[in-house]
Amino acid sequence: MSTPVVEELGTPHTTAGTTTPKSSKAHTVELTDQTNRLPFKKLLPIFLGLGLCVVVSTLDSVIVATAIPTISSAFNAGSVVSWVPSAYLLTSTCFQPLYGRFSDIFGRKTALGLAMSLFMVGNLIAGFSKTIVQLIVFRGFAGAGGGGLVSMMQIVVSDLVSLRERGKYQGIIGGVVAIGYAIGPVIGGALSQKVGWHWCFWVTIPISFVATCVVVFILPLKPVQGEIRSKLLAVDYIGTLLTLAGCALLMLPLIWGGVIFPWKSSIVLAPLVSGFVVVGLFCLWEWRGARLPIVPMYIFKHLTVGGVFIAMFVNGFVFFSTLYYLPQFFQVALGYDPLHAGLFLVPLLVTQIIASWGAGMLVSRTGHYRTIIHIGFGIWSIACGCISTVRPGTSKAVLVIYMMLAGIGAGQTMQTTTVAVQASVARRDMSVVTAMRNFLRLLGGTLSLAVASTLINNKLRLAMTALAVPSADITKIIDNPALLHTPASAGLSDATATDILLHGYTKGFSDLFIMNASLTVFATLVSVLMIKHKELSRGDEEALRQQAIREGLEKKMRARSGTATPKDGAVTERDLESGFPIAEENIQMDQLPKDVEKATV
Repeated sequence: MSTPVVEELGTPHTTAGTTTPKSSKAHTVELTDQTNRLPFKKLLPIFLGLGLCVVVSTLDSVIVATAIPTISSAFNAGSVVSWVPSAYLLTSTCFQPLYGRFSDIFGRKTALGLAMSLFMVGNLIAGFSKTIVQLIVFRGFAGAGGGGLVSMMQIVVSDLVSLRERGKYQGIIGGVVAIGYAIGPVIGGALSQKVGWHWCFWVTIPISFVATCVVVFILPLKPVQGEIRSKLLAVDYIGTLLTLAGCALLMLPLIWGGVIFPWKSSIVLAPLVSGFVVVGLFCLWEWRGARLPIVPMYIFKHLTVGGVFIAMFVNGFVFFSTLYYLPQFFQVALGYDPLHAGLFLVPLLVTQIIASWGAGMLVSRTGHYRTIIHIGFGIWSIACGCISTVRPGTSKAVLVIYMMLAGIGAGQTMQTTTVAVQASVARRDMSVVTAMRNFLRLLGGTLSLAVASTLINNKLRLAMTALAVPSADITKIIDNPALLHTPASAGLSDATATDILLHGYTKGFSDLFIMNASLTVFATLVSVLMIKHKELSRGDEEALRQQAIREGLEKKMRARSGTATPKDGAVTERDLESGFPIAEENIQMDQLPKDVEKATV
């Protein structure tokens, strides 16, 4: 039996050692505490199931990133092909903040199941696209679900595992995700080269279906108390509309600027300014008007929360620009086919997962995360600087070393920042800050695709203009940079094509990673100055463990006619796993040990 927690926004309220800050208006919103500490034997299959949910998102992002040059050639849409990942990131980012609070209202299982369903349907119809516009629209639909997968996994983990042990158990999920990262580039390259780009979207559907079944039938998450009407009334509809409108108005001009329309054009500046206005209205509404805010403004009073948010914005910018533009660079500048270009991502992605898992284990063992974050961003900045020096003659061994260095740095900033931000807030706000962390990471990723495309295309255009390449050929090459490997088809000589590669495309790529190196140095400074140490052991963990044992006991008792209970004494996890010794006398529920009876939050 789950215990509802009533929070009165506007009056201090203490629950399990935490206090809800004072709001400007007094409202009462009832939320069910969904914390559910389970024994290890029950956690293992659950975490493998959660890993399956996340691995489809991982496979999707890596496979599609590898297939972008092939999609560009298939639709002859090099100037707008960045919209394929951008549309996904746009909707993922817009819907990201909503999943945290919606899962509080409707339950974790409902929110995760919805995310999986939207993701699966979106990828199914994306594979049937006949035009680049259709593909962009359908990828946006898939992103509405994909945006919730990682956040919901992290939120469910926070319900099941104590803060200090979280990194260790996320290593199980990380192991599953590592498989997706390792095979994703190979699958993407093979499918786009041998079968067709359509299958880059369809290949995840069977796994998505199995993952959805796991969510619905296996995850033993607590049901949320209350009638559907009361849940619907608790939704912050105005905040939801402002969130979606503000995100769209901010992100669309970031995607358009310098790629489709000039940065100074009214079609870029007008929505950008409007977006900032809407974000201001959103903050005002969340602070003064919302009964149950999607993003409570008081979370920004925590210095560590602000530091993590800034650091993860940089993380998303650098990671997504690397993920989407490295394969393209390997194919265009170095001349690799899609399969081999995908293989070069494997060292980066696998070392990232290993480093992420290792960092999580270290946090579980020591209870400290700050130094790991500092070192991670520091190593990542060095790696970005090294990648900026890559040229067509760079050896494969050096490329692998650079990829591994980047993976080690990036991996140390993943789970550690999740633990840091969750440790800084009350339990009821964990879902909100987790979703916001991922929102800002995706926002940074979306901005990076626009900036990277602008940098590289502008360098290409300048290099070709300096060589007096006709404007029609300039447009053709920007739409499909792979034409530089067949100069005759673009009306160029071999020497001209080589010059464009060295002084245009390669220079733009180098500038991108110099910028990434600068940003990761900035993130290192932010993490040192703003991310503070918080104790990971909380006083209510034993009470939560006992509550989970009690609820497991109640289920077994109901299954055995609803009357039998264990003998007097402490109820342990071994009792829960072994089925409980049944007393000869029928002891009723009110005769349970007091420490178990009172183990609620």
